[in-house]
Amino acid sequence: MLSAPDMAVIGVLALLFFGPEQLPKVAKRVGHVVREVQNTSAAFIRELERSADDYEPPPRYVPPEPEGPAEAAETHDAG
Repeated sequence: MLSAPDMAVIGVLALLFFGPEQLPKVAKRVGHVVREVQNTSAAFIRELERSADDYEPPPRYVPPEPEGPAEAAETHDAG
């Protein structure tokens, strides 16, 4: 966040750069742009939250059980 002295320096530089006639117009344009960015980011965050609420993970894969007598094959191989 900007402190008060930082804001004062930026204000003086803007006044020197744009002049007293153009500064109100520039400030108004900057205000519109900042408002649009805030609205867009808020809409983006709302959409992400809505998508996260609607998300259902896919079902977990469970391998099928082997067919046939598995125990008999294990004891037969051991002997």
